[in-house]
Amino acid sequence: MKPLSPILYLLIIVASVFLYARYIERRSIYFPMAEIIDTPKTIKLEFEDLYLKTSDNIDINGWFIPNEKAKSTLLFFHGNGGNISHRLEKISFLHKMDLNIFIIDYRGYGKSKGKPNETGLYRDAEAAYQYLLKKKNIPAENIILYGESLGGAVAVEIASKHKVKAVITEDTFTSVKEMSKIVYPFLPTFFLYTKFDSLSKIKDIKVPKLIIHSTGDEIVPFELGQKLFNEASEPKEFLKLRGSHNTAFFDSMEDFRVGILDFFSKIDKR
Repeated sequence: MKPLSPILYLLIIVASVFLYARYIERRSIYFPMAEIIDTPKTIKLEFEDLYLKTSDNIDINGWFIPNEKAKSTLLFFHGNGGNISHRLEKISFLHKMDLNIFIIDYRGYGKSKGKPNETGLYRDAEAAYQYLLKKKNIPAENIILYGESLGGAVAVEIASKHKVKAVITEDTFTSVKEMSKIVYPFLPTFFLYTKFDSLSKIKDIKVPKLIIHSTGDEIVPFELGQKLFNEASEPKEFLKLRGSHNTAFFDSMEDFRVGILDFFSKIDKR
């Protein structure tokens, strides 16, 4: 049998690295859970259990939690793990700030259909934004985008394309490329398909922005949150917390409360 040529060997190696990169990419970004463990009713909040149709015909699930005192509606994009039922404490916390809360599960999470990917998450978020405008008749200037971790990248994407009142990110990274260099330094970044490139988008968002990040974040380094803030255009504020990626909200709850309320007070006066 004739031996394989060096060029063919190289092609096999490149193809293997490419496939491995895609496998690692999928396994590292999305951690959906299907089971809804509780609902807002558990914390004595009335809510609407809604299904939305995305532009590519995927059914996604969400909760709209009204507040009769609300002047603004917070559109909540959660992180890459679990589902909406794992955010009840934060939902309750934010709802007490006289906000309507609308939180969705991305495709593949909770009761939402489909499989998660970057373009799909943007379509899911777009469907939620349009629902608030067209079905709830909420003006764009009364919509606040809130994104935790991966959800921050989704919030930045929507804010880069649509009018909103403000944007809040919590422990959000700059881009998948920069995260990959930290988590998988051996992996060539040009093989990556997913971008979530908030760094290149946030400088063009002119509405008020609050960047929240914990100094003890062991998953998304504090330096990436600081870099995202530095690149953002004015008006902007930075809220520094303490605690790990998944516990900073609880470990720094009072700082979180004071910082967010101060931000809301300022944007309400604009």
